[in-house]
Amino acid sequence: MKLCVDGRAVFATTGGAHFDPARPAVIFLHGAGFDRTAWRLQTRWFAHHGRSVLAVDFPGHGWSEGPALTSIAALADWTAALIDEAGVKQAALVGHSMGALVALDCAARYGGKVRALGLCGVAAEMPVHPEMLDSAKANTLKVQELMTFWGLGSALHKGGMVSPGLWLRRESLAVLAGNAPDVIHADLAACNAYKDAAARAAMVKCPTVLVLGDGDLMTPAAKAKMLAAAIPGSKTIVISNSGHFMMVERPDEALEALKSHV
Repeated sequence: MKLCVDGRAVFATTGGAHFDPARPAVIFLHGAGFDRTAWRLQTRWFAHHGRSVLAVDFPGHGWSEGPALTSIAALADWTAALIDEAGVKQAALVGHSMGALVALDCAARYGGKVRALGLCGVAAEMPVHPEMLDSAKANTLKVQELMTFWGLGSALHKGGMVSPGLWLRRESLAVLAGNAPDVIHADLAACNAYKDAAARAAMVKCPTVLVLGDGDLMTPAAKAKMLAAAIPGSKTIVISNSGHFMMVERPDEALEALKSHV
């Protein structure tokens, strides 16, 4: 499905079903350097169980027109505009990592547009190691290798995906390698600079679930406690034997965690 936000083309998948703005909408937001395909194992369930689904490519990612946006706040503004462009009054937002920060910021500042939140692989702060930022700025392979090595749970580095034929680390490297120059750096720098998560969490009024991995080295589950405490009535679900990419490492468990909230 193609849309136009702020005068630029945006691409989204709909979970294999027609997007009907009359049904409750769920918008999936990917993490740094990735794209809409991160959500392919969850979107189909929602699309065939009474929801209209958009798994979007952020500007400059996947098939969406660039340039990439350079701050979490700008991406949150863009997400609010996307909700309007999709023709819905409200949407549930499900975000992973950078996308979770975007969803949180959007829900805090555009509360009337967001009916529920699913925050996957999130933390109150997401500092990025200077070597990763330097590599991303120089467009070298090191940052891609570090993102996959530290992001994936150790159990899946050599295989073991529940979907036959998928080697998660190789697939992740292929997605990262497909980015235009400077996109990964823009994403990581935005995460590194964002310090408003705790304040924004206190402003969230909608039902919220935090979905975390017990083996997440990039955003350890303990680093999300401040956010969980700040969001009234939020629920935290920690998935066992999962790293940072729980929606692809443990897709069934991630789906179950999201179902009752979004």
